[in-house]
Amino acid sequence: MEEKELLPHLFRTEYSKITAVLCKLLGFEHLDIAEDIASETFLSASELWGLKGLPENPAAWLYTVAKNKAKNHLKHRAVFQQKVSVQLSQAATSELPELDLSARNIKDSQLQMMFAVCHPAISLESQIGLALRVLCGFGIEEIADAFLTSKDTINKRLLRAKERLREENIAIAFPATGEIPNRLEAVLRTLYLLFNEGYFSASHDHSLRKDLCLEAMRLTFLLTEYEATNTPAVNALIALMSFQASRFEARTDASGDTILYDDQDTGLWDNDLVQQGEYFLNLASKGTVASKYHYEAGIAYWHTIKADTPEKWENILQLYNLLLTVEYSPVAALNRTYALSRANGKEAALQEAKKLSLNDHYQYHLLLGELYAGVDNRAARSSLEKAMALSHSAADKKIITQKIQQLTETD
Repeated sequence: MEEKELLPHLFRTEYSKITAVLCKLLGFEHLDIAEDIASETFLSASELWGLKGLPENPAAWLYTVAKNKAKNHLKHRAVFQQKVSVQLSQAATSELPELDLSARNIKDSQLQMMFAVCHPAISLESQIGLALRVLCGFGIEEIADAFLTSKDTINKRLLRAKERLREENIAIAFPATGEIPNRLEAVLRTLYLLFNEGYFSASHDHSLRKDLCLEAMRLTFLLTEYEATNTPAVNALIALMSFQASRFEARTDASGDTILYDDQDTGLWDNDLVQQGEYFLNLASKGTVASKYHYEAGIAYWHTIKADTPEKWENILQLYNLLLTVEYSPVAALNRTYALSRANGKEAALQEAKKLSLNDHYQYHLLLGELYAGVDNRAARSSLEKAMALSHSAADKKIITQKIQQLTETD
């Protein structure tokens, strides 16, 4: 891999590791310093590698430079007095604490940072933003693209979140054993939303969308490697992500336009990810309590079955019924109604859809347009026009326009 390709790749994979270990050493109050050291490390790489060529082991080179820069910061900044001087006097030595960048400490630090970043003291949006920045190494502009907002907004959001975590004196450490279940629930919610931010993003930046999903999966995998966090819900979430990611390449065309499920090229589905999902879903079944991730993983599993059979849609329908008893959401209710149409026909689904009365949701009118098509094309066109008026996404508007054109062609 050439330098111009390797350095961005290493930034994505190593920046967050270095930052997490540094922040664990220095504390959340010095998160900015940790980020600065990590950034300066990569700046040195960009300057020196272009002149001297790639080192034999680029990742090890980065770790060495990060360690040296950390020592310099500890020597010359107030952090040295606050964090290290007492230890030095007690040890009667001039040596500084070693920055432990072993594989084990990196994993521990990232996992502990995950619990800190997903603390309920800050909002969900801030949790996701900090996770993208600190745990995934995303730049401010990339995060702004993911949220479809400005860099200034993201900077302010992250600044407020960091200040809040400092005020609450949040430690970068594993929660007490009794606290892990509740704290883990917040972590899973953030990772779930992080994955969805990529999978259902309105952005057409393919690499960003895919990277969001892959980072969410990487962090969820970390949870499976520790006994206290390797729970059925965690396994269900990684199963859900695996099933969803298996169809990633088939969801958009070369222009970035969305390809609806029924029109996807099933040859592009990733069978390895499907098998991975099945493996983790089997592990998830060992628990006694089913989470929303269990039901969503089951729904996603049935969507990887290529055959279009009544059994498939009946299973999806029943899983949506269970999901809605655990956690109601308008989107799940709409998806359940679509599954009902595939299992029992459009007439039954129309009766259920009218009961929802989600008149302010463009997806509701889009569903009605789908259900009325071929039954009452005038009502279908009217529903699609309402969906068009309520939608703010160019991608969705394009799909709605295509559906209206299809209705015109069949009249």
